[in-house]
Amino acid sequence: MCAQSRRPVLAVVSGGDPAYRGYCLEAAAADHRLVLIDSTAPRGFVKDLVVDYQLADVQDAEAVLRAGLALAERHEIAGVLTWNEYSLVPAAALAERLGLPGNTVASMLACRDKGTTRRLLAEAGVPSAASERVDSLKAASHAAARIGYPLVLKPASHAASIGVIRVDRPDVLPGAWEFTASGAREQGGEGSGVLVEEYLDGPEVSVECVSRAGEIVAAAVTRKELGFAPYFEEVGHTVTADDPLLPVVAPVAGQALRALGVTDGVQHVEMRLTDSGPRIIEVNARIGGDFIGRLVHLATGLNLPAIASTLATDRIPDLATTRQGSAAVRILYPPTSGTLLERRMPAHSVGAGGGELREVGWLRSVGEMITLPPEGGLYEARIGYLITTAPTLIGAEAARLAAEEAIVVRIRPSTPTA
Repeated sequence: MCAQSRRPVLAVVSGGDPAYRGYCLEAAAADHRLVLIDSTAPRGFVKDLVVDYQLADVQDAEAVLRAGLALAERHEIAGVLTWNEYSLVPAAALAERLGLPGNTVASMLACRDKGTTRRLLAEAGVPSAASERVDSLKAASHAAARIGYPLVLKPASHAASIGVIRVDRPDVLPGAWEFTASGAREQGGEGSGVLVEEYLDGPEVSVECVSRAGEIVAAAVTRKELGFAPYFEEVGHTVTADDPLLPVVAPVAGQALRALGVTDGVQHVEMRLTDSGPRIIEVNARIGGDFIGRLVHLATGLNLPAIASTLATDRIPDLATTRQGSAAVRILYPPTSGTLLERRMPAHSVGAGGGELREVGWLRSVGEMITLPPEGGLYEARIGYLITTAPTLIGAEAARLAAEEAIVVRIRPSTPTA
């Protein structure tokens, strides 16, 4: 038997955007034969990473189940994995049907519906935020009076901060309601309505966790940088090996996962560091978005998608860190909405503070229209990213700043400026 055929078959539900999730597919393919369930046929380098695929609506549990069963007739599937927030419940249902390891459908529903998340956290005594589910502006106004300003409106089962907005005063609530209610119309089917929540003040971080049969290890802390207030667009992240925050936030992350019944895989637990201590924002039962997994790998040596793939096929991953450094990413946005005329990084070496520019990637092409929040979302507003590394966080941030200052971006504004 050849080495290729001895590798376990892993069913990936939704490969995702190659720019953001290509590294996950590459890591999973290193030790597995991949079969893909996705809404479109694999193309480009993704096509070379998979041995078979089946088309399906990746947010529809029944459709994913039919696709998975069809693949199971052709392959001996050893595990099911997704890094798509909207495919967590379908992937869990498929794993359950095939008798494979993974989280329960109930636990994935508890993570996907943020209203259920809040209720279960409160019942377990896990520090979180006051929250009420509403379905009208009138109900939101009453909830706001009880919770108090500032507050946050968010769809119950969306991701990527879609429809999330901070509200500081009653007079801006109607406009904020329209923004969030519009986003809620396109949210996943696991939750309904809009949540009115207490605003948690303080730095935002996420804890990247690894779980196996209920045993939880906090692998890394990601420090988040937000922009475009009152919206919550994530514009940068940093990860440092042995971050001193890790022992502070790890216990709260573990409490949250246990309260929701999450037992297996890699998780991304978001929280705010408030005056009263860490408090949970939400629990995502998958690898963190943007380039967080790549930063963790660069800073610590821990390969989160490889670890997730190993866990999905019921094997024990190696969680020994092999690097002691820092990594940073900056998501690149233009100064204004308009047509992208130029975007380039000068050829000369860029770095400072002992840091290194590891990668510059472009997400949009010259000639395309760029639209900043709130009109533009994840795919309309971003033009690229840059990743830096250094032995220290200060060095990685200094290198990132130097790269930002060197990069050239020109935009033709879509509207005249005063």
